[in-house]
Amino acid sequence: MQQLRNSPFLSQFRQRLQAKPNQEVEDSIWLRILVQLLVAIGIIATDVAAETSISWWAVPVSIFGATWSWYRRRHSNIPVKFGIAIGMLLALASFLLNIQGSLNDTRLILAELLIQLQVLHSFDLPRRKDLGYSMVIGLILLGVAATLSQTMTFAPLLLLFLAIALPVLVLDYRSRLGLKPTPISWRKKETIVLPFSVKRLSLLLLVVVGLGLTIFAFLPRVPGYQLRTFPVSAPIELTGNFDPSNINNPAYSRGRNPGQGNGRGLGRNREKGAGELDDTFYYGFNSVINQNLRGTMKPKTVMRVRSQAEGFWRVMAFDKYTGQGWEVSRNKQTQTIERPIWSFQFILPMIPTLNQTQEVIQSYTVVSEMPNIIPALAQPRQVYFPTQQIAIDAERSLRSPVGLNEGLTYTVISDVSLRDRTALSKAPTNYPTNIKKYYLQVPEAIKEKVRKRTEEILANQNKVSKSNKDITSVYEKALYLAQYLKQNPNYKLEGLPPFLQKNEDLVEAFLFGYKNSPPNKKITGGYADHFTTVYTIMLRSIGIPARVAAGFSPGTFNYFTGLYIVKNTDAHLLTEVYFPNYGWFAFDPIPGHPLIPPSVNENQTFSLIERFWKWIAGWLPSPVTGFLNTVFGAIAAALFGAIAWFFGLFAKGWMGLFSGLFTTIVLAFVAWLAWQGWQMWRYHLWLQKLPPMESIYQQMLKWLKEKGLRKHPAQTPLEYVNAVTKHCPPERAEAIAEISQAYISWRYGGENPNLKRLRKILKDLQNSPNRGKG
Repeated sequence: MQQLRNSPFLSQFRQRLQAKPNQEVEDSIWLRILVQLLVAIGIIATDVAAETSISWWAVPVSIFGATWSWYRRRHSNIPVKFGIAIGMLLALASFLLNIQGSLNDTRLILAELLIQLQVLHSFDLPRRKDLGYSMVIGLILLGVAATLSQTMTFAPLLLLFLAIALPVLVLDYRSRLGLKPTPISWRKKETIVLPFSVKRLSLLLLVVVGLGLTIFAFLPRVPGYQLRTFPVSAPIELTGNFDPSNINNPAYSRGRNPGQGNGRGLGRNREKGAGELDDTFYYGFNSVINQNLRGTMKPKTVMRVRSQAEGFWRVMAFDKYTGQGWEVSRNKQTQTIERPIWSFQFILPMIPTLNQTQEVIQSYTVVSEMPNIIPALAQPRQVYFPTQQIAIDAERSLRSPVGLNEGLTYTVISDVSLRDRTALSKAPTNYPTNIKKYYLQVPEAIKEKVRKRTEEILANQNKVSKSNKDITSVYEKALYLAQYLKQNPNYKLEGLPPFLQKNEDLVEAFLFGYKNSPPNKKITGGYADHFTTVYTIMLRSIGIPARVAAGFSPGTFNYFTGLYIVKNTDAHLLTEVYFPNYGWFAFDPIPGHPLIPPSVNENQTFSLIERFWKWIAGWLPSPVTGFLNTVFGAIAAALFGAIAWFFGLFAKGWMGLFSGLFTTIVLAFVAWLAWQGWQMWRYHLWLQKLPPMESIYQQMLKWLKEKGLRKHPAQTPLEYVNAVTKHCPPERAEAIAEISQAYISWRYGGENPNLKRLRKILKDLQNSPNRGKG
């Protein structure tokens, strides 16, 4: 053992350990406390966003470890380091086991691994660099929470993180400069002195938050999802066979006692006859819908949608009118589609069209229980869904083998048609046989009566629109009839229209009066969805193929999360009209709804600032709003006119090209002069606002920058002095060092500098000859 101890190898190893510099210990307890708070907020934010409970154990253990590190910061703690190494290996093993079931979305698994590593790391925090590692982990966890969060709960955590991060940066910078930390006195009578100015940091926090919100408001909403990795829930294993024709709407399947909620007895959402609407689940998500139900729904959030464009989240469509509702006549023809084992992607059959389309990607997260029908924008092309099978019916509606339960996430890629009014107005009327077979059906008992009323409305359009032009195209007829139903005072939205009698037709009652109307009063109109049914049958009566589609309006857009919040009360029916060679296009005849549902044609790039202006304009008097619109419109017109004139020069031959290039050079030179003048004026204005010591130091930095000795933003003043003095003569280096030291003592030590002497040193430095070190 003695020979082994005296061996050259061990002797050299001991000498290297002894020659190694002593470890720099971080003594600032304020920095340690605030860094630990940052880590705790990062863990809690991840917990809140992912709806997990990791913080219940991770935060207390991490605080205990950080406290232990404070008391053991000057010890080597070798046994603890071995324990940390073993714990990290166990955390890695747990991560590798868990990741097998979460290959579709590894964010939460990686965040859990990072939290486990941070908890272990908290037991060994002697140096400032170790605290810096914890700061970075807190920031990463907050970023992960930002990608997972779908509610505004994340916002206060973000603000709290920012409020703590600002003093952490100040204390970290003080530590880099080597300034002694402010001690904390635990005596009751002594006031705790903070190592930073709360007032200044509060003002800085307000400036940062205000600037961030301003940038966010003006930030263009450009399409995302450029990477083809989409959010999808973990795989769902099916138990039993998948019947694609079956729709499981909880409102129709509650209870199986006779006469209670089975869809055919007394109770809510009966499929036939008078009944009561379910107050939670929309009655239209079923293979048969009964529009002789009365009641209202209680608002409840059902899903959150992240989409490149807003639109009607289509759920299903109906082709057969029953007189008091609708049904899917080809429900048994629903086809099953399977995906590969190695991918979540379903490829759907597409229908060729002459119309231009735009790809829109949507990701849906279910918040509360929904039927097994998959909402999606029209014309879905690809679906990323966690089951092995889905189904598509004859109306191109998507169905799931399981109900859409809380937490389920899936993604859809749709080729949404662009609405070209000119092209659609010229669309032919030679409808295919299959279209005429299913989408022109009208009950014989009302067919002639509805046709006459519809033609009468179209014939009288000259009196309403004061136009001598007859409506000839299908598209214009569809627009006019929808607008007529919206605006006609005879057809109102009724809060509780009368029930239909056994053989009474909904469309006839809506247009000509309900049989159950009170004495001496004729009630027309009806519920919102009744308008869609009447509109669809009116179109069919004059030979225009149409069907009703059930789905959700876009919902409320949250500008901070970028998600559309969709409620059950956003569900309604609209009408889809068929145009040969172009496909189906939606129209909404419900009063209060836009005539044409939101479309990808509408520019959403600066929608936030546009809506903000509309909100401001709503509070201003009409003359003021008109004046501002005129001014801004004139500015925009002048700007676009100048741009058009400039680019028009290059299209006027060689002389135009020469004129364009000459104009470009002149404008560039004038812009450069203006920029230089503005920069100089801004610099002098900035110097005047600075404290005298700060102004002297900044002038020195600017002079050194002009000499090619630019200060890197990451360098501390002392690091910069050490780097600069290597390239300067002794007298110049001494002047730079004296100004820098005075600045550090004033900025971080609170000392009063000799401004008169420092200004003289700066002036001498600026007037010194331009020569190198030697």
